[in-house]
Amino acid sequence: MALSHTHRNATATVAICLAALMFGLEISSVPAVLPTVEKLLHTGFNGAQWIMNAYTIACTTVLMASGTLADRYGRKRMLLLSVIAFGVTSLACGLARDASVLIVSRFLQGMSGGAMVICQIAALSHQFQQGPARSRAFAAWGIIFGVGLGFGPMIGSAIAVLLDWTWVFLIQVPLAVITLGLIAWSVDESRDPEAKHLDLAGIVSMSLAVFGLTYFITQGPSLGLQHPLVLVALLGSIASFATFLYVEKHHAHPMFDFSVFRIRPFSGALYGSMGMNFSFWPFMIYLPIYFQSVLGYGVVTSGLALLAYTLPTLVVPPLAERLTVRYQPRVVIPAGLFTIGLGFFVMQLGALPALLAGCVLAGIGLGMTNTPVTNTTTASVPTARAGMASGIDMSARLITLAINIALMGFLLIEGILAQLKQASTGAMDASALRDIANQIAAGNVSAYGTLAHDALVHGFHWVMLYGGIGAWVLAAASFVTFGSRRRETAALACSAAGSGKCA
Repeated sequence: MALSHTHRNATATVAICLAALMFGLEISSVPAVLPTVEKLLHTGFNGAQWIMNAYTIACTTVLMASGTLADRYGRKRMLLLSVIAFGVTSLACGLARDASVLIVSRFLQGMSGGAMVICQIAALSHQFQQGPARSRAFAAWGIIFGVGLGFGPMIGSAIAVLLDWTWVFLIQVPLAVITLGLIAWSVDESRDPEAKHLDLAGIVSMSLAVFGLTYFITQGPSLGLQHPLVLVALLGSIASFATFLYVEKHHAHPMFDFSVFRIRPFSGALYGSMGMNFSFWPFMIYLPIYFQSVLGYGVVTSGLALLAYTLPTLVVPPLAERLTVRYQPRVVIPAGLFTIGLGFFVMQLGALPALLAGCVLAGIGLGMTNTPVTNTTTASVPTARAGMASGIDMSARLITLAINIALMGFLLIEGILAQLKQASTGAMDASALRDIANQIAAGNVSAYGTLAHDALVHGFHWVMLYGGIGAWVLAAASFVTFGSRRRETAALACSAAGSGKCA
C-alpha cells in the first residue's frame, strides 16, 4: 500500500510537471517561429503581436476564476478539463491557415493554459501538503517549468526547420494525451468546502481594461488617434478599470483584496513581478527578429543565440535562493531588476559580443528575481490569503506582459519611422512611410536595403532603452517599498500572525 502511494505521488509529480512543461513551452517557443508565421500567413507586424497578446490576455482573464472553480468543483476535475481544452485548442492553432483563426485559437488556448497553470499548482499543493516531499515536488515543478521557458526558443526553432511551424502547437496534442492519462491515475481529488463565489464582474472589467489598452497601443498609431474604434478602446479601457476598482472595493468576495498592498514585502515583490514582465519577457518576442533580420541568422541559429538570454534563468535561481536567505528579498529583488536593466543598456552598444553579454546579464537578473518574487508574495501574507496573493502575482505578470508586448512593438515601429523620416527628407508621405516601417518591423529588410537595416537597428535601440529604464525605475520602486530590514521583518511577522493591518 505504501509503495503504491509512493508510486502514485511520483506519477502525480511527473503528470503535473508535464503540464508545466506544456505551458512553459507555449510561451517561449512561439516567438521563435513568429517571423515564419508572419511571412506564410501574411499577418503583418500587428498580427504577430496579437498572436502573442491573445494568449497572455486570455490567461489573465481566467486566473482568479480558475482557482475559485477548482476549489468549488474539484482541483483534479478542473485540471483534467483544462488539459483537454489546452490540447484541443493547440490542435486548432496548428490547423489554422488564416491569421484571424490563429489569433482566436490562441485566445482560447490562453484561457485553457491559464486555468491549467493555476489548477496544477492547487493540485500539487494538495497532493504534497508538508515535509521534504512537498519541497521536492515544488522544486521539480519549478525546474521543469523553467526548462520549458528556457529551452522553448531552441525547441521552437528546431521544430520550424525539421518539421513545420504548425508543430510548435501540434506537439502539445500528444503531450496532453499522456498528461491526461497520468493525472487521471495518480492525482488525488480535493475541494474547498468554504470556496467563495466567483467575482465575475471583477474578472470581466479587468479583462476589458487590459484588452482596450492593448488595442489602443497597437492600433492607435496606424488607424489614427481620432479613429472611432481607437477612441472607444481608450475610453472603454478607462471605464472598465474604474468599474474594476469600484467592484473590488464593494464586492463581498473580491478577486483582488487591496488591503494586501499595505504589506510592504508583498508590494515590493510585486514591483519585481512587474519589472520582469516590463522588460525581459516581452523583449523575447522581438529578439528573434533582431537575430534574423539584423544579424542575418537562420531560424536554428537564432534559437541557439536565444539560449544566451534564457539559460541563465535556469542556472541562477539556486544562487538567488541562497542570496535571499543571506541578504533578504528587499536587496535581492531590486538587485535582480537592476541587473536586467543593465543587460538592456549593454545590448544597446550594438556589437555582437555586447548583445550576447547583455542577454546573459538580463537572464542573470531574471534568475535572481523570479523565485524570490514568488516566494515573497505568498510568504508575506497570511496563509489563508496565499492563493489570492499568488493570483495577484500571476495577474500582475500577465497584464504587464500583454501591455509591454504592445508598447515595445509601438516603440520599435516609431523608432524605425523616425529613422525613415530623417532619411527620406519629406520625399514620401507619412502613411507610406508607416507602411514601410511596419514591413521592416516584421523582418522584411531585404526589400529596402541598407536603409531598412539601419532603421531596424535604430528602432531596437529605442526598445532596449525603454526596457532598461523601465527595469531600473521598478527596481528603485521595489527597493523603496520594501523599506529597511527592520520594517520588512516586522511586516513579515505581522503577516504570519494573520493581521490584516500590516504595513
